[in-house]
Amino acid sequence: MGIKPCADSSAADWIASSALPWQQLVGFGPDGFDRHARLRIVPDPMPEGEDGSGSRALPCLLPEPEQLAAAVGILLKYSTTPDRLFFAFWDGFGFDMPAARFAVPNREFFLYAGFVTDSGSWDIAPADQAPGQKWLPAPAFIWPADQAWCLAFDVDPDWAGIGAGADAIAALLGATDLDVVPADPAAPQP
Repeated sequence: MGIKPCADSSAADWIASSALPWQQLVGFGPDGFDRHARLRIVPDPMPEGEDGSGSRALPCLLPEPEQLAAAVGILLKYSTTPDRLFFAFWDGFGFDMPAARFAVPNREFFLYAGFVTDSGSWDIAPADQAPGQKWLPAPAFIWPADQAWCLAFDVDPDWAGIGAGADAIAALLGATDLDVVPADPAAPQP
C-alpha cells in the first residue's frame, strides 16, 4: 500500500518541539528512550593506526533501503501501532512534495503516514517529478504512532540512529544481517 501525505504536521510535534541540540535530534530522534543504537550503513571510519581487527564492523549485507526496512521490521514488533507509521522526508532535494511540513533547526521535512509492507513501500514521488521517473528517498525519520521508537537517518552520516526501549535495541543488536552497535547520542559519533 505504501504511504500517503499527511494533511497536517501534528504527528511530528514531538520531534519539532524537542529541545535537543539539532545534530543529536536529527541523528537519533527526540529524547526519552531507554537505549540508543546506530545502524551502520557503511562501517565506521577507523582511527589512524587501527587495522579494524577489533571492530565488529560487518560488510554491508543489504543495500541502504533494505537495511532501513529490515531495522524497521524488527522495531515494529516493539510497537502497539505497527500498522500506523510516520515518515519524514528531508526537503533538501529541491522537490515540491504534497505533504504537511515541519521544521527543526537547520532542517525541514515533509510528513507522510502509512505502513511498511516491503523495502520499497515508502517510495514517494515529488509533485514536480517527470512522468515515469523513479525517486526513492530514504526517510529522515520513521516512527510509529505510539512513539515507542524512532529511527533517524540524517542526510550527512553513513548511519541511522535509533532510540527505543531496551528490548527493541537488544533485538537490533542481535540481528545477523544488520550492523548495529550501541550508541550514546550525547557523545561524538564517527
